[in-house]
Amino acid sequence: MSASAAAPLLHPAPGEGRLLAIEAARRAVMHGASQADLTVEGWIARSWRRCLAQGLDPQRSIEFDCISSAQMRRVEEANHDLLHSAAPLLEQLGRAIANTRFFALLTDAQGVVIAASGAIDRADVRAERITRVGVDLSEAAIGTSAIGAALSELQPVWLHRGEHFFDTNAAYSCAGAPVIGPDGQCLGMVDVTGIDTFERPELRHLVLQTARRMESALLLARPHALLLRLNWPGAMLGADGDGLLGLDQDGRVLAANEPARQMLPLLHGAAAGSRCISDLLGISVDALFDAARRKQGAFEVPLWSGLCVQVLAQHSHDAGVERRRMVGVADAAPLKAVESALIRNAIDKARGNVAQAAQALGISRATLYRKLGRRSGGEH
Repeated sequence: MSASAAAPLLHPAPGEGRLLAIEAARRAVMHGASQADLTVEGWIARSWRRCLAQGLDPQRSIEFDCISSAQMRRVEEANHDLLHSAAPLLEQLGRAIANTRFFALLTDAQGVVIAASGAIDRADVRAERITRVGVDLSEAAIGTSAIGAALSELQPVWLHRGEHFFDTNAAYSCAGAPVIGPDGQCLGMVDVTGIDTFERPELRHLVLQTARRMESALLLARPHALLLRLNWPGAMLGADGDGLLGLDQDGRVLAANEPARQMLPLLHGAAAGSRCISDLLGISVDALFDAARRKQGAFEVPLWSGLCVQVLAQHSHDAGVERRRMVGVADAAPLKAVESALIRNAIDKARGNVAQAAQALGISRATLYRKLGRRSGGEH
């Protein structure tokens, strides 16, 4: 063999060294190596070990099963608010990554897919089987993935090829971030997945940004008398990184997003409605409502810690306008409109094949015909 023919072994192609390191880490975990011996992030090794503790075999084939129709109806009902607020943003994410061979998924808190968007190649079984509404992508069902990791670790993650536990999933590369509700509980996660793609760890930031926008949309959709937008002095209020607080008429905190909880540690672990805003900010409730009434704009307010934040107070009507601007629609779409858009999208992708569209949505053909009939005013 010539020296030039042997060169690829001495100088791996871009990305090959990373894949070799991942495989070495997998072998090490299978033989009980400590985290100090590994070249993967700690959460990946923890997930691998959880899979091993369940008695899972990485070489075993997996089925990508869907939950039952009855279970799916309960999932849809339980995730009404998440679907309503997140669906327009998931569609925007799908369009943004359409030319990258990645597509977007939204799951509930148990890892069940409740929506999918983007350029999904339905002819590729590897794409089709994970984008069906109702498919269970939890760690217990498919091992280590961005879905299970984001839900277990409650942090944004990037997972590449062999970092998945099962060999079956080694073609996937994915980023995921949890979606935290206004009460501080995890509601689900947003994911982008590619098949046989180059590594793109920057997608971790993209899904985190999308998750934060979903969290803000969920909060703004909650009934509230006053919305407070918070950020540190010098920051421009109005960006996705703002803290958001929804208050009732008495100034009690009804809802908070994750940036607000990070800025105001007293909100951690607090039940909804258990904190008055005057316990968090050095200003009276009346002064905040007065600032909103006068459309005062942003002003600085002291915290009891001695720090200072910028605050913008808005009445609920103004906050509703902000929500519609944020999700990019002229008016807040009702859930039926979101459902109609998902149905139309599925039928378009199936090139008019209703049976195939129903399968992709995880519902029966009869149910799809019923929903089509309801929206057009008659039965098809």
